[in-house]
Amino acid sequence: MRIIHTSDWHLGQHFYGKTRLNEHQQFLTWLVDLVQQEQVDAVIVAGDIFDTGAPPSYARELFNRCVIALKQVGCQLVLLGGNHDSVAMLTESRQILTFIDTALIPAATHDYQSHIIELTDKNDAVSAIVGAIPFIRARDVVTSSAGQTGDQKKQQLQQAISDYYANIYQCAQQRQQALREQGTEVPIILTGHLTTVNSQTSESVRDLYIGTLDAFPADGFPPADYIALGHIHRAQKVGGTEHIRYSGSPIPLSFDELNKAKTVNLVEFDMGQLHQVTPIEVPLFQPMKVIKGEMAHIKEQLEVLARNAQADACSTQDSDQPTWLDIEVVASDFISDIQTQLQQLTRELHVEVLLSRRAKVNREHGLNENNKESLHELSVQEVFARRLQLESDYLSEKEQDPDPQLDKYMRVKNMFTEITQSIELANKNSNDAS
Repeated sequence: MRIIHTSDWHLGQHFYGKTRLNEHQQFLTWLVDLVQQEQVDAVIVAGDIFDTGAPPSYARELFNRCVIALKQVGCQLVLLGGNHDSVAMLTESRQILTFIDTALIPAATHDYQSHIIELTDKNDAVSAIVGAIPFIRARDVVTSSAGQTGDQKKQQLQQAISDYYANIYQCAQQRQQALREQGTEVPIILTGHLTTVNSQTSESVRDLYIGTLDAFPADGFPPADYIALGHIHRAQKVGGTEHIRYSGSPIPLSFDELNKAKTVNLVEFDMGQLHQVTPIEVPLFQPMKVIKGEMAHIKEQLEVLARNAQADACSTQDSDQPTWLDIEVVASDFISDIQTQLQQLTRELHVEVLLSRRAKVNREHGLNENNKESLHELSVQEVFARRLQLESDYLSEKEQDPDPQLDKYMRVKNMFTEITQSIELANKNSNDAS
């Protein structure tokens, strides 16, 4: 039995105002080809199929095409709802998907048997049992009680999730025993979409708290043969174990995810037991780079990027695709025109600067340097402009820009100017009236 474990597709995501349509399209095509090449029997997607509860139509179309393509190559598909997915939206197509060997579990229920899915091999023989567990919401497993402390609520929720997994696992064991009595040994696979203790997150992972529980301990899982997890975008083992893993997202969902390859897990079973887990690297479909340093060093890195564009790891992609850049400026002195300088440096290059900011380590120093100036030496607009320039957290905000064509910094600066002008005009009218 061979399965592909993947998760966190986030179809429909926008990245600083940029669509990921092309990347997702190429990934899904690559995935179907991989299924054929490796003769995969089933694909498990452990949550966050879509990026929002109301994904755009093109994201749904990509999803539908992938489902059909996997069906055409004889591969089963198991889909789990994540914290980004809408239970109602996923439920709409659940019955239709059932007819094409696609199992969809939008939300946790207490009908434990409905979470048990049998995977078959090319000969239609049952070869694995999946305890399909999606993202668990606190209201799915606990009832709040008055008078509980925070620690008590946390312990109650942790125990409730552990019990939920135990109940699903028990149902899977019952089915496993029935097959064993027929002379067939099959493994048990569990899934999940949650944060585990000590897992390494990235900037793109939104803090996920199930009620008051911030992380679930690895020893809370039953002894399944393999546990396919989602939600954390970095591929990793949990607690150093071979059989509890995050596959990670297939494309970088933030710039800080570029330092580690994106993968899907090829999981192989033999004689009813886990045989091997092989991470398979996903190609980088969109050129992306992080550049950091003093302005002179950034200029050198941009020059190298321009000279060696064809030799870059992403150069096999369509040459029409500009490289997306995250530029972090390290400066010992205050620089008031970082945006202008970066625009000049990148003007002739085949790149797009999606994120630019001062290094956080320089913010306090910059503030101290500014304190050497008296306020009476600066205009109101100058004070605001310098404070905004130092606010690197604001300038690196991750939410989708409603107007990607207009620089966020300039929009806020212009808004402040309009406000101060209106106040000055009101004061002037008041003085004239008096």
